Amino acid sequence: MSHVDLAAKIPNNVDLNADKRLQRALEEWQPKFVDWWRSMGPEGFQAHDVYLRTAVNVGREGWAHFGYVKMPDYRWGIFLEEPEKERKIGFGDHFGKPAWQQVPGEYRNMLRRIIVTQADTEPASVEQQRMLGQTCPSLYDLRNLFQVNVEEGRHLWAMVYLLQTYFGRDGREEAEDLLRRRSGNADNPRILGTFNEPIKDWLSFFMFTTFTDRDGKFQLIALSESGFDPLSRTCRFMLTEEAHHMFVGETGVGRVLQRTADLMNKVGTDPAKVRAEHAVDLPTIQKYLNHWYTSSLDLFGSERSSNAADFFASGLKGRYNEEKYADHVVLEGEYDLAVRGSDGRMHTEKVPLRNAMNEVLRDGYVGDCEFVCQRWNRILEKAGRPERLELPSRRFRRAQGIYADACYDPKGNPISNEEFEAHKAQWLPSKEDLEYVRSLMHPVTEVGKIASWIAAPAKGIDEHPFAWEYVKPPHA
Repeated sequence: MSHVDLAAKIPNNVDLNADKRLQRALEEWQPKFVDWWRSMGPEGFQAHDVYLRTAVNVGREGWAHFGYVKMPDYRWGIFLEEPEKERKIGFGDHFGKPAWQQVPGEYRNMLRRIIVTQADTEPASVEQQRMLGQTCPSLYDLRNLFQVNVEEGRHLWAMVYLLQTYFGRDGREEAEDLLRRRSGNADNPRILGTFNEPIKDWLSFFMFTTFTDRDGKFQLIALSESGFDPLSRTCRFMLTEEAHHMFVGETGVGRVLQRTADLMNKVGTDPAKVRAEHAVDLPTIQKYLNHWYTSSLDLFGSERSSNAADFFASGLKGRYNEEKYADHVVLEGEYDLAVRGSDGRMHTEKVPLRNAMNEVLRDGYVGDCEFVCQRWNRILEKAGRPERLELPSRRFRRAQGIYADACYDPKGNPISNEEFEAHKAQWLPSKEDLEYVRSLMHPVTEVGKIASWIAAPAKGIDEHPFAWEYVKPPHA
């Protein structure tokens, strides 16, 4: 077991004290990170005491400590899961060879690109969500927002450690750039499109943490298979924290849905009547789902991808649950891809399997999202409602990949641009929908109280009740 140094300026289990040059580089980056946090982190809450969990170990039991902390004082640390003795590369052209402890020279640029792209998503989401605390539906939700935020910050630290440890000057420059880019900035935006979208209401936040953080889960699982062992170990521990982010999203949407279902049983299905009760009508919930799910689908990249083939062949990025496959080299095999022909109809095209690795990963993601949708529909079922939410086709509203050049309806049927525009307001949040949902966003910060548009959670945090002071104002 590696030693966990919690007393260090940067808590870690990587023996940072033994590499003074690296330690100095990271300690020089640390105040720049805190400055970024103070300027781009949660607006208006830097001096509040927040009941947060902080990573203190990597064991399956007792890996985190709960307690009040001011967010700028949060102990962001560097933690890698314990190494697996004599670990082998599990896929690609180097299948069965010893995992790399140093960056293979021929894959240096490719690996740096993978790490930087993953790293860039972490501060981006904090920037997207920085104003949400001003309109929290409850102290419970406010604390959960901040927990997600600080852990995204720790995930940035995890990736910056890899950059500064294994990529020298290039890695230090990349670490600086991660603090310079800004979500939604026209001149210096974040790398991936979804992370430049505004998140101005809590329904968007819940959908984002359901679907976009679930993309993060699948990307981290694929990277946890990496033949570069430090990246694999880093991602495995990040997955421990990522689970809570998805929990916040899925249960958040579920609680919105519960409140809506209860009101529909009381006032009827007319969306106007539900809105009159200051809640979110079911068609609007479906529109938000359509938007954030399809936006997150784009994060997997193109359905046919030479980059994905190279990542797999090189042993840098595997498949979801690689061990379940019989063939880990995949020099043969094909993937059946639905494509739109020149006649406008869909037909099947066979793609070499290595070139379809993005789509293989997306398949796992879609299946996981279907289970989430089923759990939400059980809420409607238990409330005695016949309505159901559903995922749109992966071809609907795509901005990346082979489906981005044409229009499809939510069922995946090819349609014209004119048909899409004519029905767009039925499928995606309109300006009026967005304005209505944002009109509901009034802060509720009294202990035990909650906004009108969402149900209370079934239980609180760390064995505390829902009615508990999870966030304390300064000098409380």
